[in-house]
Amino acid sequence: MMTSTVSSVDIPGLKLLRRGKVRDVYDLGEKLLIVASDRLSAFDVVLPTPIPDKGKILTTAALFWFDLTKNVVPNHLITADFDAIQKELPVKLDKNWFDGRMMLVHKAKRVDVECVARAYLAGSGWKEYKVNGNVVGHSLPAGLKEADKLPSPIFTPATKADEGHDENISRERLAEMIGPELAKKLEELTLRVFRLASEHLAKKDLLLADTKFEFGFINGGLCLIDEILTPDSSRVWEKRDWKPGKTPDGFDKQFVRDYLEKSGWNKQPPAPALPADVVEGTLSRYREFLSKVTK
Repeated sequence: MMTSTVSSVDIPGLKLLRRGKVRDVYDLGEKLLIVASDRLSAFDVVLPTPIPDKGKILTTAALFWFDLTKNVVPNHLITADFDAIQKELPVKLDKNWFDGRMMLVHKAKRVDVECVARAYLAGSGWKEYKVNGNVVGHSLPAGLKEADKLPSPIFTPATKADEGHDENISRERLAEMIGPELAKKLEELTLRVFRLASEHLAKKDLLLADTKFEFGFINGGLCLIDEILTPDSSRVWEKRDWKPGKTPDGFDKQFVRDYLEKSGWNKQPPAPALPADVVEGTLSRYREFLSKVTK
């Protein structure tokens, strides 16, 4: 069943700070308004076909995880309540469009790095391992198969790109970029949150293969920012579907990536439109993710 779709909505009277691949961020001074659209990106290109209500699903998932992890590391969230947010704004918003897809957050000084944690050999990690037996500087045992479980979760940072491709970097390179003390702290917090999330998902018979976090400083303290542990930023698999040798179907964007790989698209803009069955299949996976994780 198709529902309301918001690809992008300009808010006259508010300063647009940036329009990312999925989220629009408005500058309110010491605070930011983050609006999750229904845009979908793949291979770092925004697709022309939105996924209905995707923004609301992402926001609901992020709010759940922010609450679950707040005792491990603070986050930037102030409120996601529509009426409370509306009181902060000089313009009136359409509740039907914006309710459920907005977060009012503290403005943070972002650390410009993607903090990636991996527990299974998939995606770019698997591709690199096949070439040199390593994953972003981590030496791994020989003979591992696709989707194999790693001996322990690893931290594999990447450069942060609002447009274009993120680039995996070693922990040593990260330390050179931001200083060894901050690099060590990011690794520690990333793996702590990753383990907490993995434990929660394990109770649901789900496996967290990998995910990425962003951090920033608020009043001198390091906090989680942006979104966390959504289908856009995480690989989550059904435990019953997992078997080393093949990456299982999950709740992430792999379904769309697989379609695009077969379409003959060269992964350069503009991206092709998605057919209705791919839109519906993606939406059903996102909804199932939300249902399984938060209930």
